[in-house]
Amino acid sequence: MTWEENVRSCVPYVAGEQPDRPDVIKLNTNECPYPPAPGVARAAADMDCKQLKRYPDQHTRILGDALAAYYHLKPSQIFMGVGSDDVLSMAFLTFFHSGKPILFPDVTYSFYDVWADLYRIPYKTCALDENWRICPQAYRQPNGGIVFPNPNAPTGVLESLDTVEEILKANRDAVVIVDEAYIDFGGESALSLLEKYEQLLVVRTFSKSRSLAGLRIGFAMGNEKLIRYLNDVKFSVNSYTMNSPAQILGAEAVKDEAYFRETVGRVVATREKVKRELRELGFSFPDGQGNFLFVSHKRVPAAEIFAVLKEAGIYVRYWNKPRISDCLRITVGSEEEMESLMAFLKKYLENT
Repeated sequence: MTWEENVRSCVPYVAGEQPDRPDVIKLNTNECPYPPAPGVARAAADMDCKQLKRYPDQHTRILGDALAAYYHLKPSQIFMGVGSDDVLSMAFLTFFHSGKPILFPDVTYSFYDVWADLYRIPYKTCALDENWRICPQAYRQPNGGIVFPNPNAPTGVLESLDTVEEILKANRDAVVIVDEAYIDFGGESALSLLEKYEQLLVVRTFSKSRSLAGLRIGFAMGNEKLIRYLNDVKFSVNSYTMNSPAQILGAEAVKDEAYFRETVGRVVATREKVKRELRELGFSFPDGQGNFLFVSHKRVPAAEIFAVLKEAGIYVRYWNKPRISDCLRITVGSEEEMESLMAFLKKYLENT
Protein backbone atom coordinates (compact mmCIF):
# COMPACT_ATOMS: atom_id res chain seq x y z
CA MET A 1 0.00 0.00 0.00
CA THR A 2 1.29 3.50 -0.86
CA TRP A 3 0.29 6.94 0.41
CA GLU A 4 -1.34 7.70 -2.97
CA GLU A 5 -4.04 5.10 -2.33
CA ASN A 6 -5.43 7.43 0.35
CA VAL A 7 -5.52 10.52 -1.84
CA ARG A 8 -8.93 12.05 -2.59
CA SER A 9 -8.45 12.41 -6.33
CA CYS A 10 -10.77 14.19 -8.72
CA VAL A 11 -10.86 15.72 -12.18
CA PRO A 12 -10.56 19.50 -11.56
CA TYR A 13 -12.54 22.29 -13.14
CA VAL A 14 -10.78 23.84 -16.12
CA ALA A 15 -11.09 27.62 -16.11
CA GLY A 16 -10.90 29.81 -19.18
CA GLU A 17 -7.36 30.37 -20.38
CA GLN A 18 -5.54 33.34 -18.86
CA PRO A 19 -3.24 34.46 -21.69
CA ASP A 20 0.09 36.05 -20.86
CA ARG A 21 0.42 37.60 -24.31
CA PRO A 22 0.28 41.41 -24.42
CA ASP A 23 -2.54 43.24 -26.20
CA VAL A 24 -4.91 40.28 -26.50
CA ILE A 25 -8.68 40.64 -26.69
CA LYS A 26 -9.91 38.48 -23.81
CA LEU A 27 -13.47 37.31 -24.38
CA ASN A 28 -13.31 33.90 -22.72
CA THR A 29 -14.03 34.37 -19.00
CA ASN A 30 -17.12 36.63 -18.86
CA GLU A 31 -15.38 39.46 -17.03
CA CYS A 32 -16.76 42.98 -17.31
CA PRO A 33 -14.80 45.14 -19.78
CA TYR A 34 -15.26 48.28 -17.70
CA PRO A 35 -13.58 49.31 -14.43
CA PRO A 36 -15.36 49.07 -11.09
CA ALA A 37 -17.23 52.03 -9.61
CA PRO A 38 -15.07 55.15 -9.01
CA GLY A 39 -15.61 54.88 -5.28
CA VAL A 40 -13.74 51.58 -5.29
CA ALA A 41 -10.56 53.24 -6.55
CA ARG A 42 -10.92 56.08 -4.05
CA ALA A 43 -11.40 53.67 -1.16
CA ALA A 44 -8.40 51.62 -2.28
CA ALA A 45 -6.22 54.74 -2.35
CA ASP A 46 -7.37 55.77 1.13
CA MET A 47 -7.01 52.32 2.68
CA ASP A 48 -4.92 52.08 5.82
CA CYS A 49 -2.58 49.14 5.31
CA LYS A 50 -1.94 48.96 9.05
CA GLN A 51 -5.23 47.14 9.43
CA LEU A 52 -3.86 44.23 7.41
CA LYS A 53 -1.97 42.95 10.45
CA ARG A 54 -5.37 42.06 11.96
CA TYR A 55 -7.68 39.26 10.93
CA PRO A 56 -10.64 40.43 8.85
CA ASP A 57 -14.15 40.60 10.25
CA GLN A 58 -15.31 37.00 9.98
CA HIS A 59 -18.94 38.17 9.80
CA THR A 60 -18.17 40.55 6.88
CA ARG A 61 -20.49 43.13 8.43
CA ILE A 62 -19.54 46.18 6.36
CA LEU A 63 -20.27 44.36 3.10
CA GLY A 64 -23.06 42.19 4.44
CA ASP A 65 -24.90 45.21 5.79
CA ALA A 66 -24.52 47.03 2.47
CA LEU A 67 -25.94 44.07 0.57
CA ALA A 68 -28.78 43.57 3.05
CA ALA A 69 -29.81 47.21 2.66
CA TYR A 70 -29.52 47.03 -1.12
CA TYR A 71 -31.67 43.90 -1.43
CA HIS A 72 -34.04 44.79 1.45
CA LEU A 73 -33.07 41.76 3.52
CA LYS A 74 -31.76 41.18 7.02
CA PRO A 75 -27.97 40.83 7.37
CA SER A 76 -28.67 37.36 8.75
CA GLN A 77 -30.05 36.42 5.33
CA ILE A 78 -26.71 37.07 3.60
CA PHE A 79 -23.83 34.59 3.33
CA MET A 80 -20.45 35.79 2.06
CA GLY A 81 -17.76 33.82 0.26
CA VAL A 82 -14.61 34.17 -1.79
CA GLY A 83 -16.36 34.38 -5.14
CA SER A 84 -19.59 32.60 -5.95
CA ASP A 85 -17.55 29.43 -6.55
CA ASP A 86 -16.69 29.37 -2.85
CA VAL A 87 -20.31 30.05 -1.93
CA LEU A 88 -21.56 27.25 -4.18
CA SER A 89 -18.92 24.85 -2.90
CA MET A 90 -20.01 25.55 0.69
CA ALA A 91 -23.64 25.10 -0.31
CA PHE A 92 -22.89 21.70 -1.89
CA LEU A 93 -21.02 20.64 1.22
CA THR A 94 -23.76 21.89 3.53
CA PHE A 95 -27.03 20.93 1.86
CA PHE A 96 -26.37 18.02 -0.48
CA HIS A 97 -25.92 15.32 2.12
CA SER A 98 -28.96 13.05 1.76
CA GLY A 99 -27.36 10.29 -0.30
CA LYS A 100 -29.91 10.91 -3.05
CA PRO A 101 -28.65 12.26 -6.38
CA ILE A 102 -28.70 15.99 -6.88
CA LEU A 103 -30.03 17.32 -10.19
CA PHE A 104 -28.67 19.92 -12.61
CA PRO A 105 -28.82 20.49 -16.39
CA ASP A 106 -26.70 18.44 -18.78
CA VAL A 107 -25.35 21.64 -20.36
CA THR A 108 -24.51 24.03 -17.56
CA TYR A 109 -21.71 25.44 -15.41
CA SER A 110 -19.02 22.78 -15.50
CA PHE A 111 -18.02 23.20 -11.85
CA TYR A 112 -21.19 21.45 -10.59
CA ASP A 113 -20.09 17.92 -11.42
CA VAL A 114 -16.59 18.68 -10.08
CA TRP A 115 -17.95 19.60 -6.64
CA ALA A 116 -20.28 16.62 -6.69
CA ASP A 117 -17.38 14.28 -7.40
CA LEU A 118 -15.11 15.96 -4.84
CA TYR A 119 -17.68 15.73 -2.04
CA ARG A 120 -18.87 12.27 -3.14
CA ILE A 121 -22.37 13.52 -3.90
CA PRO A 122 -24.32 11.37 -6.39
CA TYR A 123 -25.85 13.37 -9.24
CA LYS A 124 -27.98 13.13 -12.35
CA THR A 125 -28.12 15.56 -15.23
CA CYS A 126 -31.42 16.63 -16.77
CA ALA A 127 -31.28 17.26 -20.51
CA LEU A 128 -32.07 20.71 -21.83
CA ASP A 129 -34.53 20.67 -24.72
CA GLU A 130 -33.65 21.43 -28.34
CA ASN A 131 -33.89 25.17 -27.59
CA TRP A 132 -31.50 24.87 -24.63
CA ARG A 133 -34.32 25.31 -22.12
CA ILE A 134 -34.84 23.57 -18.80
CA CYS A 135 -37.62 20.97 -18.74
CA PRO A 136 -39.26 21.51 -15.32
CA GLN A 137 -40.88 18.07 -15.35
CA ALA A 138 -37.41 16.48 -15.32
CA TYR A 139 -36.95 17.90 -11.82
CA ARG A 140 -39.95 16.04 -10.40
CA GLN A 141 -37.95 12.89 -9.70
CA PRO A 142 -36.61 11.99 -6.22
CA ASN A 143 -33.49 14.01 -5.47
CA GLY A 144 -31.20 15.34 -2.77
CA GLY A 145 -31.13 18.90 -4.10
CA ILE A 146 -31.18 20.97 -7.28
CA VAL A 147 -28.85 23.59 -8.72
CA PHE A 148 -29.02 25.54 -11.97
CA PRO A 149 -27.88 28.94 -13.26
CA ASN A 150 -30.38 31.49 -14.48
CA PRO A 151 -29.49 32.75 -17.06
CA ASN A 152 -27.82 29.43 -17.79
CA ALA A 153 -24.14 29.15 -18.59
CA PRO A 154 -22.79 28.62 -21.18
CA THR A 155 -26.02 28.99 -23.18
CA GLY A 156 -27.18 32.34 -21.78
CA VAL A 157 -30.81 31.18 -21.87
CA LEU A 158 -33.04 32.83 -19.27
CA GLU A 159 -35.82 30.86 -17.62
CA SER A 160 -38.97 32.63 -16.50
CA LEU A 161 -39.78 33.10 -12.86
CA ASP A 162 -42.74 30.77 -13.44
CA THR A 163 -40.35 27.98 -14.45
CA VAL A 164 -38.20 28.57 -11.37
CA GLU A 165 -41.26 28.50 -9.14
CA GLU A 166 -42.55 25.31 -10.78
CA ILE A 167 -39.31 23.58 -9.77
CA LEU A 168 -39.50 25.01 -6.24
CA LYS A 169 -43.11 23.89 -5.78
CA ALA A 170 -42.25 20.34 -6.77
CA ASN A 171 -39.22 20.14 -4.46
CA ARG A 172 -40.15 21.53 -1.06
CA ASP A 173 -38.13 18.82 0.68
CA ALA A 174 -34.78 19.67 -0.97
CA VAL A 175 -32.66 22.80 -1.21
CA VAL A 176 -32.90 24.48 -4.62
CA ILE A 177 -29.95 26.71 -5.56
CA VAL A 178 -30.52 29.31 -8.26
CA ASP A 179 -27.14 30.54 -9.46
CA GLU A 180 -27.74 34.12 -10.62
CA ALA A 181 -24.23 35.10 -11.68
CA TYR A 182 -25.63 36.80 -14.81
CA ILE A 183 -29.09 37.96 -13.74
CA ASP A 184 -28.15 41.65 -13.72
CA PHE A 185 -27.80 41.58 -17.52
CA GLY A 186 -31.40 40.49 -18.10
CA GLY A 187 -34.32 38.79 -16.42
CA GLU A 188 -36.24 38.65 -13.18
CA SER A 189 -34.47 37.42 -10.06
CA ALA A 190 -35.79 34.61 -7.89
CA LEU A 191 -35.29 36.87 -4.85
CA SER A 192 -39.00 37.67 -4.84
CA LEU A 193 -39.65 34.00 -3.99
CA LEU A 194 -37.48 33.86 -0.85
CA GLU A 195 -40.31 34.43 1.61
CA LYS A 196 -42.50 31.84 -0.11
CA TYR A 197 -39.95 29.01 -0.34
CA GLU A 198 -37.69 28.41 2.64
CA GLN A 199 -35.55 25.92 0.68
CA LEU A 200 -34.49 28.52 -1.92
CA LEU A 201 -30.92 29.79 -2.00
CA VAL A 202 -30.01 32.55 -4.49
CA VAL A 203 -26.31 32.94 -5.31
CA ARG A 204 -24.69 36.05 -6.80
CA THR A 205 -21.20 37.33 -7.65
CA PHE A 206 -19.32 40.62 -7.97
CA SER A 207 -17.19 39.20 -10.78
CA LYS A 208 -19.52 40.10 -13.66
CA SER A 209 -21.78 43.13 -13.35
CA ARG A 210 -19.78 44.69 -10.48
CA SER A 211 -16.43 44.50 -12.37
CA LEU A 212 -14.61 42.99 -9.38
CA ALA A 213 -13.51 39.53 -10.56
CA GLY A 214 -10.06 40.23 -9.11
CA LEU A 215 -11.39 40.61 -5.57
CA ARG A 216 -13.33 37.31 -5.50
CA ILE A 217 -16.59 38.31 -3.83
CA GLY A 218 -19.62 36.06 -3.86
CA PHE A 219 -22.71 35.88 -1.71
CA ALA A 220 -25.91 33.92 -1.18
CA MET A 221 -29.33 35.05 -0.03
CA GLY A 222 -31.91 32.90 1.69
CA ASN A 223 -33.88 32.46 4.87
CA GLU A 224 -32.03 32.84 8.14
CA LYS A 225 -31.97 29.11 8.88
CA LEU A 226 -30.30 28.28 5.55
CA ILE A 227 -27.70 30.99 6.08
CA ARG A 228 -27.00 29.82 9.62
CA TYR A 229 -26.32 26.29 8.38
CA LEU A 230 -23.96 27.68 5.73
CA ASN A 231 -22.05 29.74 8.27
CA ASP A 232 -21.72 26.75 10.59
CA VAL A 233 -19.96 24.83 7.82
CA LYS A 234 -17.84 27.81 6.72
CA PHE A 235 -16.65 28.53 10.26
CA SER A 236 -15.78 24.85 10.62
CA VAL A 237 -13.43 25.15 7.63
CA ASN A 238 -12.08 28.71 7.76
CA SER A 239 -13.40 31.52 9.94
CA TYR A 240 -11.71 34.29 7.93
CA THR A 241 -12.49 33.57 4.30
CA MET A 242 -12.89 37.12 2.95
CA ASN A 243 -10.05 39.59 3.37
CA SER A 244 -10.55 43.12 4.69
CA PRO A 245 -9.84 45.00 1.42
CA ALA A 246 -12.44 42.90 -0.42
CA GLN A 247 -15.05 43.71 2.24
CA ILE A 248 -14.34 47.45 2.13
CA LEU A 249 -14.09 47.77 -1.64
CA GLY A 250 -17.08 45.52 -2.24
CA ALA A 251 -19.22 47.77 -0.04
CA GLU A 252 -18.12 50.78 -2.09
CA ALA A 253 -19.19 49.02 -5.30
CA VAL A 254 -22.68 48.44 -3.87
CA LYS A 255 -23.13 52.13 -3.02
CA ASP A 256 -22.86 53.46 -6.57
CA GLU A 257 -26.16 52.42 -8.13
CA ALA A 258 -25.94 54.91 -11.00
CA TYR A 259 -22.56 53.62 -12.18
CA PHE A 260 -23.73 50.01 -11.83
CA ARG A 261 -26.77 50.64 -14.03
CA GLU A 262 -24.71 52.54 -16.57
CA THR A 263 -22.14 49.76 -16.88
CA VAL A 264 -24.73 47.01 -17.17
CA GLY A 265 -26.59 49.08 -19.77
CA ARG A 266 -23.46 49.48 -21.87
CA VAL A 267 -22.82 45.74 -21.86
CA VAL A 268 -26.42 44.95 -22.78
CA ALA A 269 -26.45 47.51 -25.61
CA THR A 270 -23.23 46.05 -27.04
CA ARG A 271 -24.62 42.51 -26.67
CA GLU A 272 -27.74 43.34 -28.67
CA LYS A 273 -25.71 45.07 -31.38
CA VAL A 274 -23.38 42.09 -31.69
CA LYS A 275 -26.35 39.73 -31.96
CA ARG A 276 -27.51 41.52 -35.10
CA GLU A 277 -24.01 41.52 -36.61
CA LEU A 278 -23.40 37.84 -35.85
CA ARG A 279 -26.67 36.85 -37.53
CA GLU A 280 -25.60 38.71 -40.64
CA LEU A 281 -22.41 36.63 -40.71
CA GLY A 282 -24.31 33.33 -40.57
CA PHE A 283 -24.12 32.60 -36.84
CA SER A 284 -27.03 31.22 -34.85
CA PHE A 285 -27.51 31.31 -31.10
CA PRO A 286 -30.14 31.34 -28.37
CA ASP A 287 -31.32 34.75 -27.21
CA GLY A 288 -28.62 35.07 -24.55
CA GLN A 289 -29.39 37.30 -21.58
CA GLY A 290 -26.01 37.18 -19.85
CA ASN A 291 -22.86 39.12 -20.70
CA PHE A 292 -21.92 36.52 -23.32
CA LEU A 293 -23.31 34.76 -26.38
CA PHE A 294 -23.33 31.04 -27.22
CA VAL A 295 -22.87 30.80 -30.96
CA SER A 296 -22.40 28.34 -33.81
CA HIS A 297 -21.80 29.01 -37.51
CA LYS A 298 -23.85 27.43 -40.27
CA ARG A 299 -20.76 26.52 -42.31
CA VAL A 300 -17.49 26.77 -40.36
CA PRO A 301 -16.85 24.47 -37.35
CA ALA A 302 -16.49 26.08 -33.94
CA ALA A 303 -13.12 24.45 -33.32
CA GLU A 304 -11.73 26.07 -36.46
CA ILE A 305 -13.04 29.52 -35.55
CA PHE A 306 -11.70 29.14 -32.01
CA ALA A 307 -8.23 28.27 -33.32
CA VAL A 308 -7.95 31.12 -35.82
CA LEU A 309 -9.26 33.64 -33.29
CA LYS A 310 -6.70 32.52 -30.74
CA GLU A 311 -3.91 32.80 -33.28
CA ALA A 312 -5.07 36.37 -33.94
CA GLY A 313 -4.98 37.17 -30.22
CA ILE A 314 -8.75 36.99 -29.66
CA TYR A 315 -9.65 34.53 -26.92
CA VAL A 316 -13.13 32.97 -26.71
CA ARG A 317 -14.30 29.78 -24.94
CA TYR A 318 -14.65 26.38 -26.57
CA TRP A 319 -15.54 22.98 -25.10
CA ASN A 320 -15.12 19.72 -26.97
CA LYS A 321 -18.06 18.12 -25.17
CA PRO A 322 -21.27 16.36 -26.24
CA ARG A 323 -24.00 18.67 -27.58
CA ILE A 324 -21.79 21.79 -27.48
CA SER A 325 -18.73 20.80 -29.52
CA ASP A 326 -19.79 23.08 -32.36
CA CYS A 327 -20.47 26.10 -30.17
CA LEU A 328 -18.38 29.00 -28.89
CA ARG A 329 -19.06 31.18 -25.87
CA ILE A 330 -18.11 34.78 -26.56
CA THR A 331 -17.96 37.29 -23.72
CA VAL A 332 -19.35 40.73 -24.50
CA GLY A 333 -16.33 43.01 -24.28
CA SER A 334 -16.05 46.73 -24.82
CA GLU A 335 -17.43 48.27 -28.00
CA GLU A 336 -13.90 48.51 -29.40
CA GLU A 337 -13.10 44.89 -28.59
CA MET A 338 -16.29 43.65 -30.22
CA GLU A 339 -15.66 45.76 -33.31
CA SER A 340 -12.25 44.10 -33.65
CA LEU A 341 -13.82 40.67 -33.21
CA MET A 342 -16.51 41.32 -35.81
CA ALA A 343 -14.02 42.76 -38.31
CA PHE A 344 -11.84 39.67 -38.00
CA LEU A 345 -14.79 37.27 -38.32
CA LYS A 346 -16.16 39.08 -41.35
CA LYS A 347 -12.82 38.98 -43.15
CA TYR A 348 -12.13 35.36 -42.24
CA LEU A 349 -15.56 34.06 -43.21
CA GLU A 350 -15.49 35.92 -46.52
CA ASN A 351 -12.29 34.08 -47.41
CA THR A 352 -13.23 30.63 -46.10
